[in-house]
Amino acid sequence: MFDGPGAVIDVHTHVFPRIGRAEGRLLAGEGEPWLRVDGGGTGMMMSGDDEYRPVGDALWEPARRLADMDAAGVDVQALASTPLMFGYAAEPSRAADWCELVNERILAFCADAPDRLLPLCQVPLQDPALACDVATRAAAAGHRGVHIGNHVGDRNLDDEGITAFLAHCARIGLPVLVHPWDMLGAERMRGHMLPWLSGMPAETQLSILGLMLSGAFERIPASLRLCFCHGGGSFAFLLGRADNAWRRRDIVRADSPRPPSEYVDRFHVDSAVFDPRALRLLVDVMGAERVMLGSDYPFPLGEEEPGATIRACPGLDAGERAMLLGGNAQAFFGPAGAAARTPASPAAAGITP
Repeated sequence: MFDGPGAVIDVHTHVFPRIGRAEGRLLAGEGEPWLRVDGGGTGMMMSGDDEYRPVGDALWEPARRLADMDAAGVDVQALASTPLMFGYAAEPSRAADWCELVNERILAFCADAPDRLLPLCQVPLQDPALACDVATRAAAAGHRGVHIGNHVGDRNLDDEGITAFLAHCARIGLPVLVHPWDMLGAERMRGHMLPWLSGMPAETQLSILGLMLSGAFERIPASLRLCFCHGGGSFAFLLGRADNAWRRRDIVRADSPRPPSEYVDRFHVDSAVFDPRALRLLVDVMGAERVMLGSDYPFPLGEEEPGATIRACPGLDAGERAMLLGGNAQAFFGPAGAAARTPASPAAAGITP
């Protein structure tokens, strides 16, 4: 990975390698995810016969992606599959075969520029033991992290099996990127992309608070490198509300020995909040060492100019700005333990597995 001073590293980007419909049936006999390439740099993400979303060739063409990175001044991207590809509803062994195919294609995509494109694998999270096996093989094959959804059906990240998977990632030194998906309340969010605008922040807030209040962070090794996309959703803005509830109601703190604010050093967030004022709050809550550039490239709701919000954020000094633009990501994806060298506080640093 490009590791020079001042490197710009985008930790939140997506890819949908060329996977045709016949290959998609490895996952499911109907509703299978596949990529329809229409020519002229255009295509369509498909779910069986249904058109899911129009897309451009940056999603599947490495040369186009690298050209866009050069134009935007981005040195390195971490590449995660598109959440449509997770396959969590499939039979586990079938999902494992699908993940192996996706992971191989992501590695092939990144082989065009291995110093600039960091592959993140996906796993059959519906079967945590199988997910551990797939993650271990993927890490051995060259994947630099794992990309997971923030829930599997009605099982949140604090589910016993999923926390066991997260603990496994900590043991093998594999960073984890968590992306919201399959948003709650979809029946009430019709039109105007409301599931993305309202549901995604709520999903991520739910995941973070679930890990805190369930006591899951007490069970997961502190060495886990964990990052939540989309700025942690609504978490930073509502952290005071959660702390107040923990202090005032026994039921809130029943399983958590510490208030939520004492767990913020257990994870990172990306910078995809699109407003310098919101990013200022995020940095104040998380600490400058736990926020990393994330653009959601190449989707249209992503940051059009990667890093623009960081560069416009008030109150950051040059060193902090460099941390957000790339320094924190170098530690996050670097040797195990590098991301945990600057704890937020002695109390938080004392959290043990």
